[in-house]
Amino acid sequence: MSHAKRVLAFDFGASSGRAMLGSFDGERITLEEIHRFTNDPVEVNGTIYWDVLRLFYEIKQGLIKAQAQGGFSSVGIDTWGVDFGLIDSEGSLVENPVHYRDARTKGMVDEAFRLLPKEEFYRLTGIQFMELNTAFQLLSLRLNRPHILDRADKLLFMPDLLAYMLTGAKTTEYSIATTSQLIDLKTRNWSGKILRTLGIPERLFTQIVPSGSVMGQIRSGICEECGIEPVDVISVCGHDTPSAITAVPARNGDFVLISSGTWSLFGTELNSPIVNEKAIEMNVTNEGGYGYITGFLKNITGLWLIQESRRHWQRRGRNYSYAELERLALEAPPFKCFIDPDAPEFTPHGNIPQRVRDFCEKTGQYVPQSVGEVMRCIYESLALKYRLTFEKLRDCTGKDYPAIHIIGGGVKDTLLCRMTAGSCNRKVLAGPVEATVLGNIAVQLLARGDIENISRAREIIALSESVTEYFPEKTDEWDRAYIRYVEILF
Repeated sequence: MSHAKRVLAFDFGASSGRAMLGSFDGERITLEEIHRFTNDPVEVNGTIYWDVLRLFYEIKQGLIKAQAQGGFSSVGIDTWGVDFGLIDSEGSLVENPVHYRDARTKGMVDEAFRLLPKEEFYRLTGIQFMELNTAFQLLSLRLNRPHILDRADKLLFMPDLLAYMLTGAKTTEYSIATTSQLIDLKTRNWSGKILRTLGIPERLFTQIVPSGSVMGQIRSGICEECGIEPVDVISVCGHDTPSAITAVPARNGDFVLISSGTWSLFGTELNSPIVNEKAIEMNVTNEGGYGYITGFLKNITGLWLIQESRRHWQRRGRNYSYAELERLALEAPPFKCFIDPDAPEFTPHGNIPQRVRDFCEKTGQYVPQSVGEVMRCIYESLALKYRLTFEKLRDCTGKDYPAIHIIGGGVKDTLLCRMTAGSCNRKVLAGPVEATVLGNIAVQLLARGDIENISRAREIIALSESVTEYFPEKTDEWDRAYIRYVEILF
């Protein structure tokens, strides 16, 4: 196999990261995980930070291990969205990047709407309003910690920040930039109006480059330290969602997907954004992707509810596996109570099971008691929120979709896949699990000229990865549950 077709992908999620080698033989991509590590936020004096220096240490370990496994010809980095580091005029971090779940953005959306009306804000950016978005993080800094902005020279989003540490180059990749809610949809550049209205210094922002641009080569000192040759760092789709969308093994242009992980991104791919009254009402996002394609997506709280519930029980000495939680959910009676996964009380870290009970009590429903009942409530509520989103999505686009692609880590949650098929009354095509990494690798291969276009990349991924089909079951019961779900919560 040619060394020229062997690339290294770093994929950072909100709780873990990994380095994976991708080898392309002209027909298929094979993956090899060479390094995995946890991504542990650190709370200091009431602020939650990302430990970015430790994450950069893990990148170096990945480089060393990849070299020992036969080397590589380029590197790509993808991460979660919205979060950033601020660099001073000497090129050093002003402070560690702050976590999107930090409380500093509380109330900032309403504050922003006082300065710029909601409808105008949305029509400029086409991005879903969420308190954690970069625009509101920066507004909070201006109002509460202006000295931090005064010291900053440049803002770099997480994938660009880690790439800067490798190369010394300061640029902003397009897909990650769109998560900020600071990009003008029409110009694909920073919105001067939003920056001026919110009082955010324009000097902070670097040139935006398209996905697939070569950012630069790894610095000589790092090459010497890690025992590697200088290779290109490619600005892949820096946000993990468009990276995953790039890897959807769809055979035609019209498809609907759920990128399922800590968050669930439910949507489709469009040639141009949709910004109309229905989109504003739905609060849906038009996110940039490879080739300036638009990911028309609704951001839904996803497996976070299950992950954080499990962590809560573990803290109390009850070490359930995910398989055990699925089994307990299946043993509980169906359709007893529901939550809105996107209710604000489910955003912070903490006791999710008790918050589920409190929500059900507040809305006059049966209050789940056992672990299985809480889990059943969460699972069914996620599947029903998917259906609500699916119906609104079809209304916005004016299209119907015969199947739902589920990609990402949620593919391994077979119960949620089955419930999604039943709730939405659509066949579910689950896979690939490693969609984000495959998208990262595909964009590197596209940038290098090893694959000619994204359609061919998707054909290759379809040949390389297996997909599991789930068919709708008990749709009458799901229909009745959906009516109750909407009546109770919406």
